[in-house]
Amino acid sequence: MGNENIMEAQDLCKFFKVGKKQVLKAVDHVNLSLKYGETVGLVGESGCGKTTCGRTMIKLYEPTHGKVFFEGEDISRLHGRQLLAFKKNVQVIFQDPYAALDPRMTIGEIISEGMNVHFKLSAKEKEQRVANLLDKVGLNSEYANRFAHELSGGQRQRIGIARALAVEPKFIVCDEPNSALDVSIQAQVINLLIKLQKEMGLTYLFISHDLSMVKHISDRVGVMYLGGMVELADSRELYEQPLHPYTQALISAIPLADPEMGKRQNGMKLKGEIPSPINPPSGCKFRTRCKYAMEICKEEQPKLLEVKENHFVACHLCGDTHGGKDAES
Repeated sequence: MGNENIMEAQDLCKFFKVGKKQVLKAVDHVNLSLKYGETVGLVGESGCGKTTCGRTMIKLYEPTHGKVFFEGEDISRLHGRQLLAFKKNVQVIFQDPYAALDPRMTIGEIISEGMNVHFKLSAKEKEQRVANLLDKVGLNSEYANRFAHELSGGQRQRIGIARALAVEPKFIVCDEPNSALDVSIQAQVINLLIKLQKEMGLTYLFISHDLSMVKHISDRVGVMYLGGMVELADSRELYEQPLHPYTQALISAIPLADPEMGKRQNGMKLKGEIPSPINPPSGCKFRTRCKYAMEICKEEQPKLLEVKENHFVACHLCGDTHGGKDAES
């Protein structure tokens, strides 16, 4: 584990009990690292486990198995002041800006709530910090006295960003921060996140099902399916040369701005429904929807292998063809 990684998940699992005997494997043996100052996108269909993965990495959920390291420290061993420092350094921007803000608190109180825990500030210092944060996210200081119901969705999400920045974090999980916003506002929020990252040296885990948006903001992209990571590569590489059939299908489904370009190359239509995460298929979980499925796919779950430099794929086709190297080695 190198010092360039701010956050690293090793063999991370998060399982939930469903009923008396069934288990839902929301995150199933995921390995993922993030370097200082980079943005890693996490994509996949709804229910694939990407949000659970992000929340487990920042200790909103306790992992069932595996470890998470923040700046080289195993977060399961953090207690007292160390745990408080970790919580200051990792923050989250939630998906729904309408549900994420307390309707009984003013915007100033919402933004300064974290400051009360982590800093010793006078009322005037807090007021000044809130005004500075509002300015950073493109709002004026008058918003501090308003309530959430008085704001638009885009303004509320800017408040969510200001709240996350209030405690001066190093790592932020952006949990589908655009999904509840109008298309016209989405680009503004993304550009704001990029601007803040450059100014403050932030590291983002950007969770989304909007592949076009992820391509715009991410340095690397991980693709999840039924709790597992099926492909991980540099953003440009993944979009130009997707190797896993599932990734190919996702990218081929991105709408094209130019209708004359026709259908994308290397695309495949997904057949069937997503299997139940409580009772997934044996072997490769994607095999029931894959036109390339072979006999080995029923029997053996493929490992995430490095088949090209910094390009990891969990697929028997790629592993056999390229003689891939284990991602964990």
